[in-house]
Amino acid sequence: MIVRTVGLSKRYGSFAALDGCSLEVGEGEIFGLLGPNGAGKTTLLRTLLGYLSATSGTGSVAGFDCGTQSLEIRSRTAYLPGEARLFRRMNGHGLLDFFARLRPECRRATAAGVADRLGLDCSRQVARMSTGMRQKLALAVVLATDVPLVILDEPTANLDPTARSVVLDLVREARAAGRTVIFSSHVLSEVEETCDRVVILRSGRVVHEQSIEALRRGHRIHAQLHAPFAGVPAEFAGRVTATVAGGRGVVLETDEPLAPLLGWLATLPLAEIRVEPVGLQAVYDRFHRSA
Repeated sequence: MIVRTVGLSKRYGSFAALDGCSLEVGEGEIFGLLGPNGAGKTTLLRTLLGYLSATSGTGSVAGFDCGTQSLEIRSRTAYLPGEARLFRRMNGHGLLDFFARLRPECRRATAAGVADRLGLDCSRQVARMSTGMRQKLALAVVLATDVPLVILDEPTANLDPTARSVVLDLVREARAAGRTVIFSSHVLSEVEETCDRVVILRSGRVVHEQSIEALRRGHRIHAQLHAPFAGVPAEFAGRVTATVAGGRGVVLETDEPLAPLLGWLATLPLAEIRVEPVGLQAVYDRFHRSA
C-alpha cells in the first residue's frame, strides 16, 4: 500500500475535521475520495502531506511517516490543491519553466504537451487568464511531474466538458504508467468513470468503501405485482434486499450479478418490471442525502 492511515484524527478544539479515519490506497490505482464540503477530504490530503499535524492516529505515504518525514513524502508526491495559487505576473511558459527548474521530476516538455492537449495558450500572462485557464496550467505542472503519487483535489473544477474529458484521460494515462492517483471530486460521474475504488467521508469519518467493479454489479429492480409480495426466498437471503413500495410495488436491490435472480423473478406475478444499475449516486445518497 502506498498510503495508509490508522485512526487519523485532526481536531480544532471540540470540532473534529478528521475523526478516526482509517484507509489504504494501493499502488497503481485511481482512488476516489468523496464527500460534501466539510467532510474532511482536504484536511485528510493536507495531513498526509504534512501541511497539517494530526491530533492522533498515524499516516504514511510510500513508507514515510506523515508527521515526521513530510519532506520525503512531498518529494514523491505531486499535489493539486483545490485552489491553486500561481504567480500572476508570469506567463504560462515562464511558469512551466519555473516549476521544471524547481523540481527535476517536472518534465518541461511533458507539461507543455499537457497544456496543449487542454487547449491552453501559454503565452498569456497568468493574471489575464480565466479561472479555468489557470486550472489547466496548474494541471499541466502536476500531471507532468514524474512521481509515484499524484493527489488531485477537485481537478476538473471550472473546466468545460471537453477539458474535463481530457483530464480524465490524463488521469488514466498516469495509472497506466504505474502511478497512483488520489482523485477528490464532487462530480460523481467522473469518479465512477475513472476510479478503481472509492471511499465516502462524512464528518471526518470513512462511512463507506467500495470498488467500482463491485458497484457495477449492483442493480435495483422496481416491480409491480398482481399479488402481494411473498418475500425473498431463503436461497437469496442476505444477497437481496426488498422494500415494499405502495400497495403491490416492491424494490429489490442486489450487489451481486443479476443472472442468478432471473429465474426467481420469472416466477413472480409481475405486472411491470424495470431494472437499473445502482450507480455511485445512489450509494452516495445513502450517506449524504439526509445531511
